[in-house]
Amino acid sequence: MDLTGRVDHTGRVDRSDAVDRTPDEHGYDSPERPAADTRVDYDRMLPSWSSRQIATASDTIGGPVGLHAAVGRSRLWTPLRVIFLLALVGLSLSWFGKAGCLQQAPVADEPGQVRLNWDNQRQFYGLCYTDLVPAYGENRLSPGDLADGSFPYRTYWTGPDGDGKRYLAAPALTGMLMYADAQGARAWAWFADAAGLPSTLDAVNFFNISAVVLALFWLLAVWATMMTDRRRLWLGALMALSPLVFFHAFTDGSGVLGIAMLAVAMLLWTRSRPGWAGVFVGLGAAAAVYPLLMLPAVAILCVRRRRLGDLAQTLGTTVLAWLAVNLPLIVLYPAGWSHTYRVWADRGVEPDTLYRLIAEATGWQPTSTLLTALVLLLLAAVIATVTYIGLRAQNDPTLPQLVFLLVAGFLLFGKQFTPQSSLWLVPLAVLAVPYPRAVLAWMTFDALVWIPRMGLFLDSDRKWLPPEWFYAFNTVRGAVVVGLCAVVIWRMLRPLDRQGPRDGLGSRDGMGPEGQYPPASDGRRTVGSAADAAGI
Repeated sequence: MDLTGRVDHTGRVDRSDAVDRTPDEHGYDSPERPAADTRVDYDRMLPSWSSRQIATASDTIGGPVGLHAAVGRSRLWTPLRVIFLLALVGLSLSWFGKAGCLQQAPVADEPGQVRLNWDNQRQFYGLCYTDLVPAYGENRLSPGDLADGSFPYRTYWTGPDGDGKRYLAAPALTGMLMYADAQGARAWAWFADAAGLPSTLDAVNFFNISAVVLALFWLLAVWATMMTDRRRLWLGALMALSPLVFFHAFTDGSGVLGIAMLAVAMLLWTRSRPGWAGVFVGLGAAAAVYPLLMLPAVAILCVRRRRLGDLAQTLGTTVLAWLAVNLPLIVLYPAGWSHTYRVWADRGVEPDTLYRLIAEATGWQPTSTLLTALVLLLLAAVIATVTYIGLRAQNDPTLPQLVFLLVAGFLLFGKQFTPQSSLWLVPLAVLAVPYPRAVLAWMTFDALVWIPRMGLFLDSDRKWLPPEWFYAFNTVRGAVVVGLCAVVIWRMLRPLDRQGPRDGLGSRDGMGPEGQYPPASDGRRTVGSAADAAGI
């Protein structure tokens, strides 16, 4: 043991505050007494080391992280808390983007009464359109309707042309969430009136309460995505500040709910919880059908690793969770429950889809039945192609890679590829595409498609761009998604890198054994602080 001290004024060595200079277990010699907590997250990828742009930008706050920094030991500004703060900034910008459609105007000939101001197509030229506002009235969710006993999938109405019964057209979990938000808006209106608070329109109350609930689900999705790839925690910032979030976090009520359920399902799978993963896949499918595409990805991984028991467990709990939400509605209100899927089957060629580009170029006008059959056939082809690639890949594919390919194929060849549906790909692209600048460029361009898309709804004397501009933008948009898919496929098929996967994703569940990551190059495993380990 080497003890050092200080020399006092008499020339003697005072060892009362001597420091033990014995090298520690790693052979390091510290000039001061080592801290009691010596845990350091050696494997975490640091943005200021991996990105030249971030390294340069970090000069404003002291430069890149130091070589000997104790990474992972902060109990206040943990990565999750910082990224949650960034996510709240992004969600706030999204709300302000929709605030233009929440403005009020006086009602003519009715002093003191106000109405929602969507005059002169304000919702389109202001780029603030949201499905939540019109869906509130159309789906009979106003306080008056609720007081009369309105309930999703039971209450129906006729269209403007008297063309049969119409019901709330949303999957079961989304519909019930909208009903809960409407009841919350009704309760808030009662409380505001009782407390003497300023009154607002019922539709505005509904939007604001829906926005708060959707924001919570988005934060859940951000957390699950970060915990899925703990080595690259800071990539959560790319998701939190995605331009697609600025535009579309509150554009509809089903997208964010499905995203959150799928993100949690992937996290649970990587933590070797196949049963619980299936539960959240089932809940996601009850909110938006596309989370079911995680099941083919799980099947590929299970076949490669001979874990058919895990596959059976995931499938079983998926079915049970989906039935728990849907079966009561199927039994009690079969016509209302099936209305969502009938509307999808009857849907024709939409402006955002590949089929509209073909129709514009060739004059092709398919019937809804033919289009539905073609979409289902192409979806089966996408699943078969991804399955073949996943089973033949030299590198073990990761779960986000497979799910990204499947969801991208579903959007590219589906009946709807609306601008807001691109939000589905954000957490998947963050995990599957190891090039943040490419992902950011795609998200930025895809978000800007909203501008020409809103122009399609404007009257001819208000249009700022001809329709051809939107079709050109949409073509490039699809090509960029195909390019990201090509990157993911290339990483799956390329010869195995001797140094292992550079994106930190292991090989068991697509995230490493038991959801953890391989040891660092010096043989030390990743060990973070207690706060970091808890994800707080």
